[in-house]
Amino acid sequence: MQDQLNRILEEAKSQLEKAQDRAQTEEIRVKLLGKKGELTQILRGMGKLSPEERKTTGQIANEVRGRIETMLEDKFAAVEAAAQAARFKAERIDVTEPGRRPKLGVKHPLTITMEEISKVFMNMGFSIVEGPEVETVFNNFDALNASPDHPARDMTDTFYITEDVLLRTQTSPVQVRTLLKQKPPIKVISPGRCFRCDTPDATHSPMFHQIEGLVVDEGITMADLKGTLDSFAKQLFGPDTKTKFRPHHFPFTEPSAEVDVSCFKCGGKGCRVCKGSGWIEILGCGMVHPNVLKVGGLDTEKYTGFAFGLGVERVAMLKYGVDDIRLFYENDMRFIEQFK
Repeated sequence: MQDQLNRILEEAKSQLEKAQDRAQTEEIRVKLLGKKGELTQILRGMGKLSPEERKTTGQIANEVRGRIETMLEDKFAAVEAAAQAARFKAERIDVTEPGRRPKLGVKHPLTITMEEISKVFMNMGFSIVEGPEVETVFNNFDALNASPDHPARDMTDTFYITEDVLLRTQTSPVQVRTLLKQKPPIKVISPGRCFRCDTPDATHSPMFHQIEGLVVDEGITMADLKGTLDSFAKQLFGPDTKTKFRPHHFPFTEPSAEVDVSCFKCGGKGCRVCKGSGWIEILGCGMVHPNVLKVGGLDTEKYTGFAFGLGVERVAMLKYGVDDIRLFYENDMRFIEQFK
């Protein structure tokens, strides 16, 4: 049995010298010291020896076991150090190598357009106010003088959450919230998302963006409205831009109008963008209806105001020559990166 112990010790030395990594070293440990290992089997067989032999053999076995454990510890440390050195070499960073410039993102064309429009009005003294996208029926329809049988109230046109709560169909509810919170003079714009039950196609989307404007003070007239929007058009589309106001109807303004600008592609001569007319419709506007002013508790004999609203997508499509509104929402970086 002592000869077996000496043989196991020599084999352990030989095998550990050949081991290349932790896995091979662990395999040797299990083979020698595991539950079914060679040294373990010898120790279990010592019960058959006489007391004298058991004492002598036990001392030698413990010594062999201790030496093998020490060799294993040294080998594990050596293979770990070698593996770490190899990893450091493979992961070494060459600090002299030129760096890689990170790829910069770009602003979305709708964001660019909204910021350009907002900047024009802010330069005129307008402040930006915002409101929730989930609105009450009162703010979205009732307070804006929409009759109970107005077509926009139908479930085929509006996303209702409950009977009294909906996704706003326009940014005009911010107009109501502003009148309820702020006293004249009022001069604000409210950019944001709106929602309507539209089937997506090249010119329609169930989600879109609007910028609403509101001015309320003493002595505000239609001339102020026309001057403001004419100045806006010239700053956004160019100093030679002309505006044309056409009579229209909106529940919350009276009188109401739609505004056309001379085509900024052809200068009014007629082209594909303006469909040969020389004019492009860009927004709706009008003098704030007295019923809307009354919601804010204002004296309609003292205060008047005007409001306007324009679709951001429509302006962006016209400005950048985009012929399908769905391109704005598909997150195709090939499309978005064109606006660097």
